[in-house]
Amino acid sequence: MKRLFGTDGVRGVAGEFPLDAATVSRLGGALVESLRHGSARPPRVLIGRDTRESGPDLEKALARGIEAAGGRADLGGVLTTPAVACVTRIYGYDAGVVVSASHNPFRDNGIKIFSRQGFKLPDLLEAEIERHVLDGEEAAPSGEVATSRDEVAASPAELHDRYLDWLRESVPADAGFSGWKVVLDCANGAASPLGPELFRRLGFEVVAIHSDPDGRNINEDCGALHPEHLAKEVVRRGARLGLAFDGDADRCLPIDASGRVLDGDYVLYLMAMDLKRSGRLTGGAVVGTVMSNLWLERALGAEGIRILRAPVGDKYVLEQMQEGGYVLGGEQSGHIVFLERATTGDGILTGLLLCDLLRRTGLDLAAWAATIRPAPQVLVNVPVRSKPPLDDHPTIGPAIRDEQKALASRGRILVRYSGTEPKARIMVEGESRRDIEDCAARLERVIRDEIGRQTP
Repeated sequence: MKRLFGTDGVRGVAGEFPLDAATVSRLGGALVESLRHGSARPPRVLIGRDTRESGPDLEKALARGIEAAGGRADLGGVLTTPAVACVTRIYGYDAGVVVSASHNPFRDNGIKIFSRQGFKLPDLLEAEIERHVLDGEEAAPSGEVATSRDEVAASPAELHDRYLDWLRESVPADAGFSGWKVVLDCANGAASPLGPELFRRLGFEVVAIHSDPDGRNINEDCGALHPEHLAKEVVRRGARLGLAFDGDADRCLPIDASGRVLDGDYVLYLMAMDLKRSGRLTGGAVVGTVMSNLWLERALGAEGIRILRAPVGDKYVLEQMQEGGYVLGGEQSGHIVFLERATTGDGILTGLLLCDLLRRTGLDLAAWAATIRPAPQVLVNVPVRSKPPLDDHPTIGPAIRDEQKALASRGRILVRYSGTEPKARIMVEGESRRDIEDCAARLERVIRDEIGRQTP
């Protein structure tokens, strides 16, 4: 079992273990050891970060560790997570590192690592790196040192522009978006300098909100975690749609012209149908997660498209996509992976491709979304003080099984721990909202009584 890495890298409170300067420096050194693989050339690592006030110090600690171990650290400044994955691949870096806690509050931070191909590291390599950090063991070589590379460090401005150019290449050069008014909620995060610039370059009339980061306002009452504010702004401005990003812009939630918030299931359906029409939906399947709503499974099934359910986490969605050769996958949270184009979830790319689909098809997004009837779903987060195996717990395990038995075929229950926070997450889906709310409340009480954590 991994001890540092969760479902999306290393997370914690900035300045505290494992995000204290000493541990972060050791992590940088362990990464270099895993990349060296007998080469005399110093592995080169790109570091990008979001807008948290703790980012620069963690960036410096990482760079110290990388360089002390004989590597070379290039600082990319403020970049989205998918931008780091993209330019790592384009510029031939041996690895890319993102200092970000994604959608978490500003006090938190994290470290995500990408291979030179732009993919998140597999669990086995993460475990090897953390053994080096925690136990002093030598990290196993990854075998991913590039054979050729541009040794001249690209400036943050060059990385910024190259990523925007790559995004623009995702739509036809003659795509016309003149007269399209969009509202972008940048979550006061890494999308703030990138999203509005891209859409303006493409001819959109852009209204940018929550795009003035101060180091502490990232994700604060804004962005993909709080799309209700964007929804009001879309209606007030008479915009065609809105796009809500999170702090590191690896997710996107669209808002239609009526102010309706659409989750990732809506995007997956539209993109799956578009790929099917063009003959590019390999395997006739889409990879969702255990959280994907029943309406999506039924709607895709009616079109002859299967949905495969991966564990929660875009990393695991991507792994299942690669194993099966599928090109589209994603989560309700707005992480959508377009494997033909990208190696990780990219919120700005998702928003751009959705706009292009609407442009090409003439679909009235609001009218279509009004016809969708998702199955009622209740989500409850319970702060916990520990994370014992849920199925084997003498009280929690039987409670979950009894509730599932009572719901029978009329619903389903998923209880899991967050991979990035000390929380248990309860999801209950079914035909009756009252039944699933009662079920979720009972499970919440059991978990609070057994392993709950007092919150301030």
